[in-house]
Amino acid sequence: MENSSTPTPARVLTISGSDPGGGAGIQADIKTFSALGCYAMAAITAVTVQDTTGVAGVHPITAPIVHDQIVRVLGDIGADAVKIGMLHSAQIADAVADALDVAATAGAHGGILLVLDTVMIAKDGTALLRDNAIETLKARLIPRAALVTPNAPEAARLTGLRIETPDDLVRAGMALIAMGAGAALVTGGHLAGATVTDALVMPQKVRLFEAKRLDTRSTHGTGCTLASACAAGLAQNMELAEAVARAHIFVRNAIVTAPGFGHGRGPLNHIEAGKLDLGPR
Repeated sequence: MENSSTPTPARVLTISGSDPGGGAGIQADIKTFSALGCYAMAAITAVTVQDTTGVAGVHPITAPIVHDQIVRVLGDIGADAVKIGMLHSAQIADAVADALDVAATAGAHGGILLVLDTVMIAKDGTALLRDNAIETLKARLIPRAALVTPNAPEAARLTGLRIETPDDLVRAGMALIAMGAGAALVTGGHLAGATVTDALVMPQKVRLFEAKRLDTRSTHGTGCTLASACAAGLAQNMELAEAVARAHIFVRNAIVTAPGFGHGRGPLNHIEAGKLDLGPR
């Protein structure tokens, strides 16, 4: 029998690729949602062959299957937020957009907030998004996103801007809003310097998140985790800036408690991160 006294968790659907090592992709998303108290669901777009040292292969799921996973889950369980990660191809990106259209028509997508993590390149340099999918992102997914979370190279690719400074991060965020995004979190981990700056650009406000760069190899899945933590916060009715602030603390906690697994860029510790202080709730 269902326990009516138990609070109902916020529902978050991730649409992304699978990482068999558990550090990124679907696995990182599910761990993040769960650690932050959400109910996690997943529609898989691709199966990757990878470990902490790099990506050896990407095997996409067919577009109709990706589409049907999303439609069935949203039509039955529903969601408070959707996080989109690796899409790989224009066909899959279109299938995702079509599925969200179906859900909206059926009334299941009306209040769902979308966080779009524009995954393009793995940390070892492997391309995870084909060139033909860029225009689909711009035309069909960025305009419906409450938040897009590109890193500096991804933002440069999307906007055509050169990004070398924190001011450039802000300019890129403004360009993404001009493309239709509700807000943009442009991350600066790829920029040089002892301090890492991420820029949260909103239509009427900019907030910079600055932190000392950590000397660690445990950085596999940081982008996936950050975007998922943002989606979890939005699903839990947090204000955008509050959700992003908590997400940054969560990612940093996950890095500093990382288990040190693997011989390359190691995974984070999502579960332990959720047990540590995440700031004001």
